[in-house]
Amino acid sequence: MPRGLKGEHRPADVIGAAVKVMRIATGEEKDVLSVKPHSHVANIGRKGGEMRAKTLSAEHHSEIARKTATSKAKVPLVPVEGE
Repeated sequence: MPRGLKGEHRPADVIGAAVKVMRIATGEEKDVLSVKPHSHVANIGRKGGEMRAKTLSAEHHSEIARKTATSKAKVPLVPVEGE
């Protein structure tokens, strides 16, 4: 049986998926989501980000932000026709 984005079991065919959604919407079935398999990795990454933010100096933080802003400004968000 195929799995959804969060690892939950979902029907493979369109009609089966529609029936499952209808049952969930009407309350006949509970939508049971599985636990995120890598939530512990996300917690470790979050802690690392917090520690990095604490140890960065204000000058270094603004330098990183400036580099990010200039690189994002160079990339057009919408392609311009005729160029």
